[in-house]
Amino acid sequence: MDLRAVEDVTLEPGVPRLVPTGLAVEIPAGYEAQVRPRSGLALKHAITMPNTPGTIDPGYRGEIRVILLNLGREAYTVRAGDRIAQMIVARYEAVEWEEAELSASERGAGGFGSSGT
Repeated sequence: MDLRAVEDVTLEPGVPRLVPTGLAVEIPAGYEAQVRPRSGLALKHAITMPNTPGTIDPGYRGEIRVILLNLGREAYTVRAGDRIAQMIVARYEAVEWEEAELSASERGAGGFGSSGT
C-alpha cells in the first residue's frame, strides 16, 4: 500500500526528517510491515529512505512516520496527501539461536566482493 504524508514537510538537502502519515496499525504476531522508498520520488527528486526497508514489528502501536532524506541539491517540500513510501506486510519465521561452532563453507568469512563481481 502507498503511505501518504498528512502534513507539509520541507526536506533540506542532506537532513533526514520524519514525515507523519497519520496511520497506526496493529501487526499480527508472526508478521512485520516493511516500509520502502518510492522509485518516482527517488528518480525525479532524489528523495530516499536512509533506513530502507524500515521495519514495523508486531509490538509497535504508534503512528507510522517515514524517515525521508533529500539527496538532491535543493530543498523539496512533501505536501499533505503526497505518496511518500510503500508498505508491505510479510510473514516471518522466529528463530531460536544456539551458540555453536560454525560449519565450513566455500566463501568462509570473505566479505564485500569476495563472491565475485
